[in-house]
Amino acid sequence: MDNRDEVREFLVSRRARIAPERAGLPGGTRRRVPGLRRSEVAALADVSVEYYAKLERGNLAGASPAVLEAVARALQLDDAERAHLLHLAQSADGADVLARPRKRAGKKWAPHRSLQWTLDAITAGPAFVSNGRLDLLAENELARALYSGLYAGGSTPNMARYQFLDPGSRRFYADWEPAADMTVDVLRAEAGRNPGDKGLHDLVGELSTRSDEFRGRWGAHNVRRHGTGVKRFRHPLVGEITLTWEAMAMAAEPGLTLVVYTAEPGSPSAERLELLASWTASSRTEE
Repeated sequence: MDNRDEVREFLVSRRARIAPERAGLPGGTRRRVPGLRRSEVAALADVSVEYYAKLERGNLAGASPAVLEAVARALQLDDAERAHLLHLAQSADGADVLARPRKRAGKKWAPHRSLQWTLDAITAGPAFVSNGRLDLLAENELARALYSGLYAGGSTPNMARYQFLDPGSRRFYADWEPAADMTVDVLRAEAGRNPGDKGLHDLVGELSTRSDEFRGRWGAHNVRRHGTGVKRFRHPLVGEITLTWEAMAMAAEPGLTLVVYTAEPGSPSAERLELLASWTASSRTEE
């Protein structure tokens, strides 16, 4: 995930999606590129064509916050895309270091006792901790029961790998396409924040090689913020279940996120979640 390539492909993809009329410019029929021309973006951002061309070639190093904000306005970036552009610029300022994938830490991360206690104290819904690569690093019993398919391999479960490489995910996620889009959004945002992450580099390479669905989405360079929402699952034991979720950044562990699922009180999904919790407790007792 070379920083220059990331910058170039992101800016080109954002420029291509904006019709001239949407930017207040005449459309016409003699356009050889989709969306805006470089010269039009430069004019909208009030920079020279040469300077914008330099940015779009992937050279964000040294670009001022005012210039980046002007480019973001010209390309009509939303908040998540603007943050992604700023992360790419920050990485570009340290490109020589960040271009080399980092070595993995020799010691596997493990949750401190109070975090696991916190997760175990959440008994009404699945709760887990994940990193920017969507590895599940810690969870309560109900999360393990909900995502039982992810834990079948025995290694650290990864939601992106399960989403795109395990056929069971298409049965498990009732809305597979939006779930796949969200997964790639999260990985793309992480690539902007942390382009030297060796584990992320390897994961993206694996998924790009083995999944056409992933490769197409990754090439779109879409970035979205996902902090809350609704997901529908088809669980093999309790059937279809609809859960809301909240994602919370962990102040004590930068880069990690705590996700908690809940069901609407009194709903059929709440009853099925209680049934899953009861089954989980019974299985633990039998062991």
